[in-house]
Amino acid sequence: MNDSRHIENLIYHYAELIDAGDLKGVAELFRNAVIVSPAHNSRCTGYDEVLQMYQQSARLYAPAGTPMTKHLTTNVIIELEDGSSEANARSYYTVIQSTDSLPLQPIISGRYHDRFVNTGSSWVFSVREMHVDLIGDCSAHLLYDSSKIS
Repeated sequence: MNDSRHIENLIYHYAELIDAGDLKGVAELFRNAVIVSPAHNSRCTGYDEVLQMYQQSARLYAPAGTPMTKHLTTNVIIELEDGSSEANARSYYTVIQSTDSLPLQPIISGRYHDRFVNTGSSWVFSVREMHVDLIGDCSAHLLYDSSKIS
């Protein structure tokens, strides 16, 4: 698999893990990385902080233990120079959700600005910036008041 495809798969794997409610898996993706959220003025570094952030923000529904969402990641642009051990990527995300009390609808949309590093054996996240562009009704998705997101 070429480097760009490996990086793209990491971006999509995040969406797969969060939609499955696998918060430990999400935190593992960022074990040696930082997640920055300008909308929240927050910065979480490493497995423990990332796991705590998702545990305190993501509403999971029984019995499946998932957030009842689909994170759609599109417009992936990967920039990597031959022979470099670092890469940058930009992509769009749109989260759709449907619950027993919420009809299917988009709830938030924005952009990811990611940085990756090659450890010698694989590519891994080093930084993820999450930018919010559009926000709808996130009350069934988040454990905090989403009106504070700007």
